[in-house]
Order: sequence, then C-alpha cells, then structure tokens
Amino acid sequence: MATQPQDLALGAAPQQVSLNEAFWYWLKLGFISFGGPAGQISMMHQELVERRRWISEHRFLHALNYTMVLPGPEAQQLATYIGWLMHGTIGGVIAGTLFVLPSLFILIALTWIYLAFGNVPAVAGVLYGIKPAVTAIVVFAAYRIGSRALKNGVLWAMAAAAFVAIFALNVPFPYIVIGAGVIGLIGGHLAPARFRSGGHHGEGHKRYGPALIDDDTPPPEHARFNWTRVITYSAIGLLLWAGVMALLFTRLGWEDTLTQMGWFFTKAALVTFGGAYAVLPYVYQGGVDHYQWLTGTQMIDGLALGETTPGPLIMVVAFVGFVGGWTKELFGPGALVAAGVAGAGIATFFTFLPSFLFILLGAPAVEASRHDIKFTAPLTGITAAVVGVVLNLAVFFAYHVLWPQGFGGGFEWFSALLGLAAFIALIRFRVGIIPVIGACAATGAAYYLLVTWLLG
Repeated sequence: MATQPQDLALGAAPQQVSLNEAFWYWLKLGFISFGGPAGQISMMHQELVERRRWISEHRFLHALNYTMVLPGPEAQQLATYIGWLMHGTIGGVIAGTLFVLPSLFILIALTWIYLAFGNVPAVAGVLYGIKPAVTAIVVFAAYRIGSRALKNGVLWAMAAAAFVAIFALNVPFPYIVIGAGVIGLIGGHLAPARFRSGGHHGEGHKRYGPALIDDDTPPPEHARFNWTRVITYSAIGLLLWAGVMALLFTRLGWEDTLTQMGWFFTKAALVTFGGAYAVLPYVYQGGVDHYQWLTGTQMIDGLALGETTPGPLIMVVAFVGFVGGWTKELFGPGALVAAGVAGAGIATFFTFLPSFLFILLGAPAVEASRHDIKFTAPLTGITAAVVGVVLNLAVFFAYHVLWPQGFGGGFEWFSALLGLAAFIALIRFRVGIIPVIGACAATGAAYYLLVTWLLG
C-alpha cells in the first residue's frame, strides 16, 4: 500500500507513485479544486510539493512559469504537465481530463437546475456564503504564491508594478506578461542571482524534504525533446480538431449553432492569455451580443456558478454552451436537455484541446531548459508579475462581494466578516479549503434564509 501523505516524515524519500494512485489523486482534485486558478495552484502545491512530495518546489515553479505564458487555464495545464512528467502522455491526459470532467458534469447539472427551476432561496443562500470564502481563498493563494516566488526586492517591485498596471492603468494581461518576460530576460544577463526560480538553492529540501521528482532528477525518456514526437502529436491534435469540425459541418452545416460554437470556442481558446477573466469579455461579446445564445443576466449567473464549482473558471464556457443549446432548441422543444449537453460538450472540447497540445508539445523543451538562466529568468519575471495580477483578481472579487451594487450601494458587512473569518482559518489555523467553503456555504445559507424570512 502506498505511503499516505500525512505519514511521510520530513526526511523520508517518497515511494514510487503508480499510475493508478495518480489517477485517484487527479480525480479527487477534479472534485475539490475550488477557488479559481490561484486556489487550485495553491492546493496542488500544498498536496504535491509539501505533503506527498511527488515534485520539488523548483520543478513545480518551473512548470508553473511555463503554463503562465500559455493561453488557456494555467491550473489545468499545470496538472497536465505534472501528470505528463510523472507518467508520460497517458498521465498528462488523465490529469488534465480529470481536472475538467467533474466540473463539466457538475456544471451541466447546475445549469439544468438553473434553467428548469429558476432561483431557489436555499441555493442563493449557499452562493451568498461561498463568494466571500472564494475571495479569502484567492487572497490566501496570492500570499502563498508571493511568499514562494518573490525572493528579493526586484521581484517584489515587479509584482507591485504588475498590480498597478492591471488595476489602475487597465494594461492588458498579455502586455504585462511580455513586459515581465523582457525584464526577466534582461535581468537574467545583468543580475542573474535575482532571477533564479524559487526553490532553486534547495529551499524546498530544507522545508519539505526530498521529492520523487527532485531538483536534480534527470527527465525521464518521454520528457526528452524529440521532433518525431512533436510532429506526431501535432498531427493527432489537428486531426482531432478537424475531424470534429468536419463532422459538425457535414452533418449540420456551417451556420448551425453547434458548428459555430466549435469555431467560436476554438478562437476563444487561443486568446485566453491571463486566464478566464481575460477572455470573459470576448465570450460575453460573442455569446450574448453576436450569437445571442444567452442574455447578459444569464452570463453573470453563469459566472457565479463557475466561481462556486470546482475546476477552471473558464468552465463557464460549458454554461454558455448548455444555455445556447437549450435556448436555440437544437433538437426540438422536447429535447432541451440533450441540446444543452451537446452545447456544453462542444464548448468544452474545443476550449481545452489546445491546452493538452501546448503541454505535450512544449513541455519537453521546457524541461530541457531548467538549468539555463536564459530561459528561466524570463519565466521567473513572469511569475512575479502574475502575483500582482492574482492580487488584482482578489480585489476584483472583494469589490463585487462587498459592494454588489457598487460603491453607491450598501456595504455587505456580513460577507466581510465571513470572508475575514475564512482568511484567518486558512492562514492562522491552516484549515483545509473544502471545510472553509462548506462552513461558509452553510453559514451563508442560514443567514440568507433568516434575512429573507424576516423581510418577507
């Protein structure tokens, strides 16, 4: 029987992890990965670096740096990367798929309830309690990532500059990434010691002990760069995309809703630099204004569902696809659920297919560059900038949770107290994310129902 993570002594070396054991971990993560990308990355770090020690701090951050510069959901890509590094292509596909699949099924069920039964006070109360908890999780994640990645004043200054750029100056995230990468590239030549990846000098060993994939563990055979593998995977990815698009086109026609969803979400997948919030305006413009798959109010409700379900926040595309299929009655008025499931499936497939290809094609080159400061310095600079962007996300959440009607409306004192209690539980008492979310959901539901009863 495999060693349980809580039984792993600080100096003990972890045992080899079987594909079956990894499968059950990735499945569990798919069901508990709340808190958006920041919370999910923090959760993976706590479990894989600190407790199970499947991968070292340095290797984890190096993979994270790469996923930060890719379009698509970085947390899902990070899971795919680690699964690939441990068990090859099958491991990466399993990790990335299980990161998304539970969220897809949960979101399909919730969207059906939302469309079929409307607003239920108990559900509204649960959402009311979860939102301040999610805000606290994002703040906590920004703290954890910052404490690991910001090792000196230069990186702190880059994080602060990134926050100001995105919060006050409205600079698009891709420009922040490019700017941070250029600064890292120049800094890697002028002051290389300040742009080394976090955990590089053994900090991870001092804190967590040896890892299964340690700082100096050579990459396995499947992780070595190979042009034949690049060409093969590129062809397979292109055939998968073209095959499904051709099937939709030949069976339904170019103007059909499902075909248009395939094309639209392919484009969305390639412009999602900066995570879900960076692409939401594009999805809103297409889904609401252009195609009219859903209304603006429904889009906001879908975002709320996406924030409070496990999996990547970009899974809101499944909500858009489901509502679009349902609204357009693709299979007739008697098959609304089937139409919704088809729309959600198409949206998810075309959104996430590129993410798998980015990892399977690019990760071997990233592994080969681990000890080359020319490659690691720009990625370290980008990670520092991302800390500032995550902090901006926390401010965004806090504003909408505490002032739901804007600064001109009332201040949600109860949400503020609930969020503060959640943050203290996380940072001071090290309570797990799921218990915090559960407690806040129950408290929020009780408070919401009590207020509704008193006012009703």
